[in-house]
Amino acid sequence: MPFRHPEEIGYGHVIERYVTRKVSDHPRYLELNSGRVLRPGWPHAERHARSVIDDATTITDAELNALLGYEWRSRLTAAWLIGVARRTSFRERIGDLLLASEVCYSGGAYCFALARFGTQADAEILTAYLDHYLPRTDLRYDQPAALGALLRLDAHLGTHHAARFTEPDALWDQWVAALVHLRDHPRYTPAEQRRWTDLQCDFANGWTLG
Repeated sequence: MPFRHPEEIGYGHVIERYVTRKVSDHPRYLELNSGRVLRPGWPHAERHARSVIDDATTITDAELNALLGYEWRSRLTAAWLIGVARRTSFRERIGDLLLASEVCYSGGAYCFALARFGTQADAEILTAYLDHYLPRTDLRYDQPAALGALLRLDAHLGTHHAARFTEPDALWDQWVAALVHLRDHPRYTPAEQRRWTDLQCDFANGWTLG
């Protein structure tokens, strides 16, 4: 997919307005990526949440498309805004970007958005991603975030899409075990991936009161 700076299509304002905007000592994209927003007692939590809610509600589809067409910071921010507002019209675009895996860091935000959408279609996108990328034990992309999102959707939908990935010695175990230092690491259990997705989504539920 081509990369275009938003300035090239008349949306040069979106980087400062949505991506590098500050309500703390770091720009928004960095706060979203770091997970500090999920830490209890973070002093900027209320201001950060309010700014994200406001922007998720008011950003236009054209502005979101401009962000999704650029680099990882812009894509990460756009995906979070899409997920918070549950802009399901972006499902196909988010799915295409996740499967393409062109840039670092943004994939976790795509998985967050799909988990927030909460439908069978989103589970199918995540399943397709895991089918493609879990066998690639040489690639450390967004497999954990995708599994966590799929496990959350399975619990919500009453489905079992993730079961064949998480059986003993199945694709998830093989992917983790490919790096010796990750074997039996508590951060890489399916339960931990589900817990992290739940933290993100439940926190966003609190932001949007729904």
